Amino acid sequence: MNVCSYIEVLACCGAVVGGGGWSVRELASRGLYPLGFGLSWAGIWVFPMARTILLAFSWLRFLPPYMSSQERIARAFQAARQQGRPAFIAYICGGDPDGETSAALACSLLGVGVDILEIGVPFSDPLADGLTNQLAAQRALAAGMTHKRFLALVARVRAAFPDAPIVLYTYYNLVFSHGLASCLRQYKEVGVDGLLTLDCPPEEAGELLAVSRAIGLANIFLVAPTTPPERVKAIVREASGFIYYVSHEGVTGERNVVAGDLAGAVSRIRQHTVLPIAVGFGISTRAHVEAVGRVADGVVVGSALVNVIASQLGQPGQIPAAIAAKARALMGLG
Repeated sequence: MNVCSYIEVLACCGAVVGGGGWSVRELASRGLYPLGFGLSWAGIWVFPMARTILLAFSWLRFLPPYMSSQERIARAFQAARQQGRPAFIAYICGGDPDGETSAALACSLLGVGVDILEIGVPFSDPLADGLTNQLAAQRALAAGMTHKRFLALVARVRAAFPDAPIVLYTYYNLVFSHGLASCLRQYKEVGVDGLLTLDCPPEEAGELLAVSRAIGLANIFLVAPTTPPERVKAIVREASGFIYYVSHEGVTGERNVVAGDLAGAVSRIRQHTVLPIAVGFGISTRAHVEAVGRVADGVVVGSALVNVIASQLGQPGQIPAAIAAKARALMGLG
């Protein structure tokens, strides 16, 4: 029962015979009270205070239902599945090439239909990243991106796209250095739905998992081609949101071909989890996206998009449109 229902019950059950105010019949005739409540109201009058509460909170029935972080992510995969395609997850580094442009291009990507936005937290020592994303982090830091400014950037994107899933690509040192619990709560407050903490395996993520679960943040973990079956079980047991399968050994970066035995690898992970499985690292072309989409639930594209930023540094105003066009091409939208 929602707030309005409680107030309606209060208004009816707390009514008395006689007294001032509108009757329930009068409220109904004015469109302020639902008909068919199922009670006899002859001669019943609503307390003036109950009437005031009812009117003051009547707008609540028109609010959209609250959507949790897990629901945002799950609905994105479900919607893509219903359309017969993989969920498209786009990566950018927050603050690259500067805060204003980064916010604009994030909104541009979501505006053309990207299903999930993955925002990298710029870091001076990004161990899992290839040269493209390393340079993106350097540009963001050189342009003055800080923890506080990063939070503001995410909040701005969330305000523009209240239902879009937003996950962060980060490293444990960045979370730990700001105070783990405090940092995660700040992420949650600005609209983050989940974290992919690259260098924090589930065996060492006890505090991260506990705080995340308490406040409703998803924790996405990596599975690599070299991950043994027993460890896959351990990883997926602690994961939430989705599983990120690393299609190639090594760091991020564009590749010419999709990894071999992708179907077999995804199938082996599915034996241990019902979570969606997204494939990333090296996905660079529309053909790659199609190949991944035939076996996985989602595809993650990062370097191919970040390279668009790098190619347009002299004309930052054109980057949002350019990166949107690239995303549309990768998604097969033209």
